[in-house]
Amino acid sequence: MRKFLVPTDFSETSKNAAAFAAQVAANVKDSKIILLNVSDKIAGGSDGSIQTESHTDRLTILGKALEVMRDEILAKADVKVECIVEEGSSLVSTLTRFIRHQGIDVVIMGITGATRLEQILMGSNTLDMANAGICPVIIVPPGAVYNGIKNVVFCSDFKDVEESTPIAPIKTILDLFKPALHIVNVDHEHYVELTDEYKIERSKLENMLKEYNPEFYFIRLYDFLDAISVFTFDKKIDLIVTIPKKHFLKGLFTPSHTKKLAYHSHVPIVAIHE
Repeated sequence: MRKFLVPTDFSETSKNAAAFAAQVAANVKDSKIILLNVSDKIAGGSDGSIQTESHTDRLTILGKALEVMRDEILAKADVKVECIVEEGSSLVSTLTRFIRHQGIDVVIMGITGATRLEQILMGSNTLDMANAGICPVIIVPPGAVYNGIKNVVFCSDFKDVEESTPIAPIKTILDLFKPALHIVNVDHEHYVELTDEYKIERSKLENMLKEYNPEFYFIRLYDFLDAISVFTFDKKIDLIVTIPKKHFLKGLFTPSHTKKLAYHSHVPIVAIHE
């Protein structure tokens, strides 16, 4: 059975990610989603006040809140949903342990860049989880709506592809959705004819992913984000596959790039580590 883990703090961002995950799972045979809330034993209210309910009562309240989310999902999607409350002071470490023990295939999390506070509370946890590299993490931007995953773009730097491309988890994602695969490289030094080095790396990558009949694109632009934004729009991309390097993910979701990225409001990104 395919297991999709959906961490939630009951924010609108995480609820939207849960709705997206439900549609994903509904279209993947023999799968389920796990709604997970991580609860700190010592926790205060949002205003810093001390919690008045007992620890047991708090776990009961969180469990009921997860059940409400589950019922909302089941009203819109035919999918198996499990609700779990885990105790832990660190979201990332708790999720890491849970993923390993439960054999999670993919984590699906929301992200927002609307305000600095939202970035701290939700964005940083999502990016930290993506950068942990435990399993593929699908990052669902605000407003993202599932319309099927028909076109996927894989961004590659075409450097030592045999050593740096995590083929197994990439194939896991491609096998889930069976999309058309577009492989893109952005480099301002590209000319009409590719260099021999690029031709060699393309041949290797083509062989590694030959069962998916990939199409290759080499874009000559200085600005990577601009190039991917235009490509995503032109090719009607539904999911962007990337291997996080040099704080790439944080760069995608900083406020300064929000207006620049045409896809930011609707196209999820899946982070897969080497």
